[in-house]
Amino acid sequence: GFTFHLHLFPEVERRLRANDRAFNQTWQYAKNAIKTSKYNLFSFLPLNLFEQFSRLANAYFLFLLILQLIPQISAVPWFTTAVPLIVVLSVSGVKDANDDINRHKQDKQVNNRKVKVLIHGELREEKWMNIQVGDIIKVESNQFVPADLLLLSSSEPLNLIYVETAELDGETNLKVKQALTVTGEMGDNIDDLSAFRGEVRCEPPNNHLDKFKGTLTVDEQQHGLDNDKILLRGCTVRNTEWCFGLVIFAGLDTKLMQNSGRTTFKRTSIDQLMNILVLCIFGFLATICAIMTVGHAIWEVNEGSTFIAFLPRQSGVDIPLSSFYAFWSYVIVLNTVVPISLYVSVEMIRLGNSFFIDWDRKMYYPKKDTPAQARTTTLNEELGQIKYIFSDKTGTLTQNIMTFNKCTINGRNYGRNLTPDEFLCVFSMRGRILIFVVCYIQ
Repeated sequence: GFTFHLHLFPEVERRLRANDRAFNQTWQYAKNAIKTSKYNLFSFLPLNLFEQFSRLANAYFLFLLILQLIPQISAVPWFTTAVPLIVVLSVSGVKDANDDINRHKQDKQVNNRKVKVLIHGELREEKWMNIQVGDIIKVESNQFVPADLLLLSSSEPLNLIYVETAELDGETNLKVKQALTVTGEMGDNIDDLSAFRGEVRCEPPNNHLDKFKGTLTVDEQQHGLDNDKILLRGCTVRNTEWCFGLVIFAGLDTKLMQNSGRTTFKRTSIDQLMNILVLCIFGFLATICAIMTVGHAIWEVNEGSTFIAFLPRQSGVDIPLSSFYAFWSYVIVLNTVVPISLYVSVEMIRLGNSFFIDWDRKMYYPKKDTPAQARTTTLNEELGQIKYIFSDKTGTLTQNIMTFNKCTINGRNYGRNLTPDEFLCVFSMRGRILIFVVCYIQ
């Protein structure tokens, strides 16, 4: 006797019941599967071509190809432009497809992770992708939290739990969460957890990592919920043997995914520079073609009639129309002014760079057996393009280790001399006294 509530309008309030999949499914909440890839088998060709033709040079050569199909304008075979253009599009397409295949693999690996879910009175191992809103799950020490959860109980006294949020905010210090007393009393009693029918009303999905408002109704009594009782997807449980949580937001509705946004086509500074250069080349080409078209019109008026026996004019083509055709003919003849090979070279260099990044032994982290990985090969040249480094405090860059090494006060040096490789950043304060504070990573 349930009706389905289709989300034709933005969600205003989330409502769910623990251990009641039938009720929760009526609201058509998102499943816990995630997708960070841009394409699928059917959308790859149209979407990738649209992205590639957003580059000025590719759009120019497509326009040139269309001109070469008009016999009144072009005497040059169309395939002289089509073949280089297809090569450029193919190289870029293969590279983009390879990047997206890697995203699909990463999505599959994450979606197929296992976690214990309370189903019909027993704990079963389920894939992350099968978790639904309203399920109660068990997360053990050093496991990732698979969805946004309301903490119900834990193995620690006072139902405390310690989580690491480095995946969310980059901070390695542990944060403390605490469950409500009314739910913490259930502990790890499977019968009590299976019989739990609390109802949650809370805010709709949003990207605020440090805010949460809602109420939990148990036995007709309401209890306020805030961010201290919520475990976000991407957190890691530390120093806690186990905890139970109620899924509030799943999949794309989680705060982690709400902050990530959809994967877009990103452009680097090199791409922007090449677009500016191509625009300048377009202007130069148009100017040259316009000058030659004016020369053509002058020649047609003064000398063209004497060459009719050798170059007969087409019927219905007067001098203005002939000059119009001549302009586009000059564009075709001078098309090599726009360097399509530049894009081929850049794409090949990016592809080669991505392999060098993957193979770089100096970027390998042996403690976790993690090599460097170029996930988006179109952004390689952005690496190292840093003008400013801002650090709010010690920890993020120094692993919570800050050691004084050297400073200069009023022209006098204190501390030992450092090699250039040991300098992380230098802060200066203008005034009568110049102070340099040097941070050193151990």
